[in-house]
Amino acid sequence: MTATNGKSFDGVAFLTETFGKNASAMCQLINASQNYIVGLSKYTGDFLMPYLISTGYFTKVESGKLLTSTPLDSMLSYLKLQDFNIDLLNRAFFSGLRSINSYGQMEMGALIAALGSASSNENGEPWAAFARRQAYLMDLVANAYPKAIQAIEPEYGFHFEKGEHTLAGETDRFLLYQIAPTVKGLEIKKDGKPVLILPPYVLGANILGFLPDENRSYAHCFANQGIPTYIRILKDIQTTEPLQVMTGEDDARDTRLFCETIMKRHGKPVTLNGYCQGGFSGLCDLLSGELDGLVDAFITCVAPMDGTRSKGLSEFLNTLPPRFNDLAYGIKTLPNGNEVADGKLMGWVYKIKSIEQEAPIPSFYRDLMMFARQKGKSARVSKTTAALNYWLNNERNDLPLEITKMSFQSYNIPITSDGTLPVKLFGKRLNLKRIKEMGIPWLICYGKNDDLVEEETALAPLDHIKAEVTPFPKGHVAIATSWSDPNSACALHTRFGEGNWRGPVRFHLDLDDGNRGVASCRAVARTGFIEPSLAP
Repeated sequence: MTATNGKSFDGVAFLTETFGKNASAMCQLINASQNYIVGLSKYTGDFLMPYLISTGYFTKVESGKLLTSTPLDSMLSYLKLQDFNIDLLNRAFFSGLRSINSYGQMEMGALIAALGSASSNENGEPWAAFARRQAYLMDLVANAYPKAIQAIEPEYGFHFEKGEHTLAGETDRFLLYQIAPTVKGLEIKKDGKPVLILPPYVLGANILGFLPDENRSYAHCFANQGIPTYIRILKDIQTTEPLQVMTGEDDARDTRLFCETIMKRHGKPVTLNGYCQGGFSGLCDLLSGELDGLVDAFITCVAPMDGTRSKGLSEFLNTLPPRFNDLAYGIKTLPNGNEVADGKLMGWVYKIKSIEQEAPIPSFYRDLMMFARQKGKSARVSKTTAALNYWLNNERNDLPLEITKMSFQSYNIPITSDGTLPVKLFGKRLNLKRIKEMGIPWLICYGKNDDLVEEETALAPLDHIKAEVTPFPKGHVAIATSWSDPNSACALHTRFGEGNWRGPVRFHLDLDDGNRGVASCRAVARTGFIEPSLAP
C-alpha cells in the first residue's frame, strides 16, 4: 500500500501500534479509576468516622431528654434539626459539584486533545499521555500523599522523648520543658527575660514545634534568639486522672507554679504567651490574680477572646436548634468513669462549620488540584503540606470537661459591656480592665484570613483596654508555620508590613532590652499602628 506522500504504508503495523497505545491508555485510566475510588472512599471515611461516634453520644443524651421534654417540643426540635441537616447536605453537594467542575476545566484542554488523537494518525500519543497523567495524579492523592504524611512524623513536632529539651518542672497535669535552640553553638541567655508558651488544648503543642529542622517552629523562633523559652505540655489525658478532672483553677495554679520555677531560674518576670485556646486560658489566669508578681507581659496569637463575635462558628451555633447546642453531645466517658470532651468530635465541628471546603468531595478535589497544578511528573508532597496534614489527622486531643465548658461559655455568652468575661475562677469575676491596673503590655496577633478565630473574635478586648496589635497574612496556624521561618516576609523576630508591626519575638526582645513595650500603650488599638516617635 502507498501513502499520498509516496511512502509505503503498513496498515497492519499502524493499527497494531495504535491499538497497543490505546490499550495501554485504557489500562492507565482503569488504574486511575481504581485509585479515584480508593482515595475518595478514604476521604469519605475520615469525614464520617466522627459522625458515627457522634451518633452514639446523640442517642445517649436524647434517651434522657425525650423523657423530660414534651412530645411537641421534641418534634419541633427534630424538624429544625432536619432542616439544619438538609442545609448542610445541600451546601456539601453543590460545593462538590463546583469542585468537580473546577478540576474538569483545568483538565479540559488536555482531554479534548486526547480524544481527538485517539483515532487520528498521531497514534494516540496525546491520549496515552493524558491517561498516564490521570493515573499518576490519582496515585499521588490515594497512595503517595498518605504515605508522605505518615513519613513526616519523625521531623514534625518537639519529640521530647529524644531528650533534646530539658524537663524543668511538673505537676499532676502538665510538664514544663525548656526548648533548646536548633542553631548549633547558640547559648541561651541565663539572665535573659523568659517566655512561657501555653499551647492550645485541642490542637496540641506540636503545631508550635512544626518543623524545627526546616526553621519552621514557633517555639524555636524564641529559643534561636537566645531567649529562655519554656512550653507547658499536657500529660496524656487517657492515663492521667488529675488531668481528666482538671478545672480552670487547676490551670491557673499550675501556671503559677511554672512561672515561679522559671522566675527563680532567670531572676526576671515571665512573658506569658498563649496560642489559640492557650491565649484565652492565659488571660483568665492573669485576671484571676494568681500570676501577680510573676508575669509582666502578655502575648496572644489567634486567641478566641469573645467567641460570640465569630462569624463562622458563632453563626453555625446560632443556626443549630437550641436543644442541640449542648456540650453533652460531645462528652466521652472513660473506662474509669470520668467524663471528658471528645477532641475528635470537637475538631469535626469545625469541619461541619466549613462544610463547603471540608466535605469529602471538595476536600479530595482540593488536594487533587494541588498536585495537578504541578506540571508533569515533578508533582510532589512538600514537607510543609505533609506536616500540616499529619497535624490535622493525628493531633486532636480529648479535653478536660471543665476547661471545655470555659470555651463553650465564651462562644455562647459575650463579654459584658463593662469588660467582664463569661467565666469565673476562684469564684471571682474576671474583668479585662484589670490588665490596665496591672500595667502589663499586651500584644495581640491575629490572622487576616483566619476563618477559625476571626479578627473580631481576637480583638474583642480592645473595646475595653488598649493593646498593641499585629496582623499577619494567611490563616490560623500561619504564625506557627509560614511566618516562623526567620527568612519569611513576616518573620517573628522582625518588624514588617505597612504598620511596621512587631512580631511576638520582636515584642519580647524589646521588653528584654528595657523598652517595656511603652509603644503599646499609645498604639492605635484597632489598626496596630505604632507612633514612630515611640517605636523602639
